[in-house]
Amino acid sequence: MDDDLLSRARPRQGGIKRVSASQQIHDALRERIVMLEFKPGQALSRAELARDYGVSQTPVRDAMLKLEEEGLLLIFPQSKTEVSKIDLVHARETQFLRLSIELEVARKLAMGRKEDIAPARKILIRQEMALEEDNLDVFARLDMLFHHALCEAAGVANLWQLVTSRSGHIDRLRNLNLPDPGKPANIIHYHRAILDAIEDGDPAAAERAIREHLTGTLSQVREITARYPEFF
Repeated sequence: MDDDLLSRARPRQGGIKRVSASQQIHDALRERIVMLEFKPGQALSRAELARDYGVSQTPVRDAMLKLEEEGLLLIFPQSKTEVSKIDLVHARETQFLRLSIELEVARKLAMGRKEDIAPARKILIRQEMALEEDNLDVFARLDMLFHHALCEAAGVANLWQLVTSRSGHIDRLRNLNLPDPGKPANIIHYHRAILDAIEDGDPAAAERAIREHLTGTLSQVREITARYPEFF
């Protein structure tokens, strides 16, 4: 895995140089929304973002339109743009899609070559280090990279991209849940259980670990919404 994936995109003068400016700004803004730097209901200024990133307003506008399509922004023409509230219906739908894919990924890997999961094992080690350092931002990024690595190992990386394109609401819900006592350790526990089951060639155990792991946050929805009612 490329360490660049762990670098949080931040606004910097003249910093948009690779691929298209609008795509880079989209990726940077999306991460800031998902990581809750930009909070649900917060207003965003296209002019201010363009100034921060050192570009014209056109690529910022294009990035915002794409984020609106993903349900992460609400754009009111000639008025304002704000970060969308977390949509629980959308979150549950995406969870259903992701669970369906990852159950099959776990089964396929448990019945395949065990060396294919070596990248995921390395990410797990890095995630354990991030937890020891109490670095939840890095921990959260490594969490996503872990599941991406499993999809890559199963040869369905494009399906992971499909899930990611829809995951803004469920990911924000997970990031609200992440600081809860015991939650990061619980994630480590299930990541380890998933890999151990795959290495043991036990599809049923791998599927069980995936199912228990991915349903954890939604089981806490009532508590999360009670703590952050303004985000929903």
